[in-house]
Formats: sequence, structure tokens, C-alpha cells
Amino acid sequence: MTSILLTVLGIVIFFVGLLVSIAWHELGHLSTAKLFGVRVPQYMVGFGPTLWSKKKGDTEYGVKAIPLGGYIRMIGMFPPGKDGRIEARSTSPWRGMIEDARSAAYEELQPGDETRLFYTRKPWKRVIVMFAGPFMNLILAVALFLSVFMFVGINKSTTTVESVVPCVVSQSDNRDCTAADKPSPAKAAGLQQGDRIVAFDGQPIADWATLSDRIRATKGAATLTVERDGEQKVLNATLTTNKVLKKDANGDPVKDEYVEAGYLGFGPASATIPLTFTESVDHMGVIVQSGFDSLLALPSKVPDLWNAAFLGEERQADSPMGVVGAARVGGEILGLGLPMENTVAMMLFLVAGFNLSLFLFNMLPLLPLDGGHIAGALWESLRRNVAKVFRRPDPGPFDVAKLMPVAYVVAGLFICFTVLVLVADVVNPVRIS
Repeated sequence: MTSILLTVLGIVIFFVGLLVSIAWHELGHLSTAKLFGVRVPQYMVGFGPTLWSKKKGDTEYGVKAIPLGGYIRMIGMFPPGKDGRIEARSTSPWRGMIEDARSAAYEELQPGDETRLFYTRKPWKRVIVMFAGPFMNLILAVALFLSVFMFVGINKSTTTVESVVPCVVSQSDNRDCTAADKPSPAKAAGLQQGDRIVAFDGQPIADWATLSDRIRATKGAATLTVERDGEQKVLNATLTTNKVLKKDANGDPVKDEYVEAGYLGFGPASATIPLTFTESVDHMGVIVQSGFDSLLALPSKVPDLWNAAFLGEERQADSPMGVVGAARVGGEILGLGLPMENTVAMMLFLVAGFNLSLFLFNMLPLLPLDGGHIAGALWESLRRNVAKVFRRPDPGPFDVAKLMPVAYVVAGLFICFTVLVLVADVVNPVRIS
């Protein structure tokens, strides 16, 4: 019963973090729009029926029932049509979409709003307004990541011995020792569980990455200086070569790829170690690159998602998760029974990852995403400047409303993908261990 309550509490905490992230995103749009004199009738967190709202000045602030997004309404998102407001109705469905979008942008127009329209602002101001939302998510993600990395730390291998491998067996074989196998150099040298290796061949060792590289580069005799029961001891080892997992540029093992390298034969213990500011920034760079790569790889994940959702196949560990899946992970984190410090760190890491995803996704140059509006403003600035250089007539504002049919297609694809992820998150969720 306690485990269930903790899981529910974890889900609730995640949704609170989600709402704060959405409100923070929309606050970026709201504050910059007001800074540049654009009238903003609504600032809403969530979709669907309004649960609470209050009007202050020109803006109605509120919370809606479905916490899966948010929005602000700005007057004059699109320039007027040829008639000065909206174009005449058309039998063309594509033209109808354009006219509906333009009409919605003007339906709350009031006397005096002529000077407070979004499209009349200079392109660089519109870029700032549309970029401010995702940028707020990036700020929050960086702040949370730095807090976790610097004050709690990450799980890293250390130079302390967790286990000693009894014999030399290729890591690709994945089998137990036999009588014919030679003892591992670590066992032959007398290395024991709990020993902390402080020097290799007389050179001080501060971290596992350095020790691992030194071991892999060595074949033959070497000395190990270890701390055991408060005393330092020097052990003599004769390293051999073995087939071990290949390491990538970050020093992490690459699955199912092996290389011949120096071999000692022990497993390192792991511990949660705080990072320095520089190490934290480097680690965030790796996470951002991984997030960007994952975003580009989304289309390739559709078959695996479909198979996991409808054919019962195993859900891949790197499978995309939606809000429901992330909430379930949040619940599982609280139910793991970890120390409070680790639990808080994992929850903050989850919310930070969500904010980073919001930033990367919203920066795609596609309507109706923020990146699509940014691309439109930049294109307008380019063509106006080109016209000025060649002394041509000012082409005027770029009519983003004409791209609304494309926006509907993008939105449709996104909805289909969201539904697929939702089904997979419900019937075959990603689980943590």
C-alpha cells in the first residue's frame, strides 16, 4: 500500500513540475510580448475547460483542466488580407484554413489595438518573443542539471574494487570460469574487494577513467598501490591481453563491440560523485547532443513504438516517452525506496530532461511550433533587407497565415505520434530498475 501511495505521489509531483515548466515557458512569451507593446488577452496553462482564471489589466490569467500544454493569445499574429482585415471566404479548404487563422488573430481586436499588433513589430522583436518561451525551458533545464550535477552528483565508477574476476575469460564469451582458464592478473596479484587503487606503476590515480586507460594500455609487469584497512600496500601484477568492450569518445562501453587490450580483471565499485562546474557543463553538452540526436531519430523510432504498442514486442530502453510515460517513471522513482537525496535528484533530472526536450522540439522550424514563427520572421527580415539593398519596393510583412495548411499537416502528424506514444506508455511502458 505504501509503495502504491509513493508511486501516486511521484506522478503528482511530476505533473506539478510539468505545470511549472509550461507556465515558465509561456511566461517567456508573455513578458517579452508585453515588453514590446503587444496586447495579450490570455495567458493559460493547460487546455480544455477553464478551472480558474483572473483578469488583470489586459490579460486573463488561468489554469485549464488538461495539463498537457499552455498558450498565450497575442493580437495580430498574422497580417491582414487584401481587404485590410481578413480575406473573403473561399471554397478551397486550404484557403479556408488560412482565412480561419487570420480571423482568429483579429476576433478580439479592440479600438486602439492598431498599434499593439504582433505582426507590426520588427522581425527581431518577433524573434525574441517566440524564442523567449523555449529559452525559458532551456534556462530551467540548465539550472536543474547544474544543481543535480554539482550538489548531488552522478553515479560513476571509482578506483575501489567491487569484485575480483577469478579467471581470464573474453568478455564476448559471457561464460563462467573453467579449470582450464588462467587466474586473472588481479587475483594472482592478491587484489581484494574493498581495496582502493591509488597508484598504477608508481603514478597517482585519481579516477576510474584514468585507471581504465592505463590498464588497457599495459601488458606485462605493473605495480598497484592500494589502500587496505587504512594502510597502503604495493601489489605486483602481470597484466595480460583480453577481448574487452570498446569505449566510445566519452569513455563509456560500446555494446557488443570488442577490442584487444590490457587486462587486470576486477570490477570497480560505483558511487555518486559531485561534479565540478566545468565537468557539469561538459556533461550537459553531452546530454544536449544526445537530445538533439534523439530528436532527429524520432521518425526511425515509429516502427519500434508500433510493435511495442500493438504487437507486444519489447519496449526499447531509448524509446520516446510522452507525458504519461514520464509521469509513470516519476512514480517509479519515488517507489524505489532510494535515499531522499537520490530520489530528489532523479526527479529533478526527469523535469530537467523534459524542459530540454521542450526547448529542442519547439525550435524546429515548423509551424505551429515557435521555431516556425521564428523562421517566418527571419525570412521576412531577409527579403526586406534584400529589397532595400536593391532599391525595390518593401515586400511588407511575411504572411505566416499562408503556411497554416502546412501547420495543420505537421500538427496532425504530431497528434498521431503523440497517440502512438501514449498507447505504448500505457500498455508497454518504459520501466526503470
